[in-house]
Amino acid sequence: MSEGLVIDWTPDYSLKWSDFKAESNPSVYEDSHSVVKYRFTWTVNSDIVDKKIMFLIDNILLFVEFHPLLSWIRSESNAELLLHEQGCFDLAELVKRENFTNLQDQFYHKYYPTRGQNEEQRKQFAKEDSGKMIASEIEKLQKLYDEKRKKYQEDTNFGQNFDEQSKYDLLFKQLRQ
Repeated sequence: MSEGLVIDWTPDYSLKWSDFKAESNPSVYEDSHSVVKYRFTWTVNSDIVDKKIMFLIDNILLFVEFHPLLSWIRSESNAELLLHEQGCFDLAELVKRENFTNLQDQFYHKYYPTRGQNEEQRKQFAKEDSGKMIASEIEKLQKLYDEKRKKYQEDTNFGQNFDEQSKYDLLFKQLRQ
């Protein structure tokens, strides 16, 4: 995506207040809000099995993205709050790592039927169908992250419970090593 539209999670980048570019929502009690989503890429290959063209899914890559244009803050003065929002970003990476092998196992080394009247149509449909199949699983991963994020918010009281926040911070620190 274009510069500034998303920030991919990397172990050497930490969020800054300037990354939160949306206007704050006055109807929400939170002092900040970060939008974190998953994005994926993949490769589709084909093979002939029992005289039928079948497609295979390979090279799934999964990225954790922070969306600055959808994320906001009320005040930049609180370093603990920024650390808490970084935790939301880190939590998504943690959920990705914990579930990525299962995601790959669901699709790798499996043959799927193609549809279409000719080779070009089969390629197009294989890309479309495989994308929908993976997207469905990524949706489940996003829901899992949303549940874990809710628990993180509750456990830490949005970063106000310093004891709980420090426990999570230690967990997140391991991602960066």
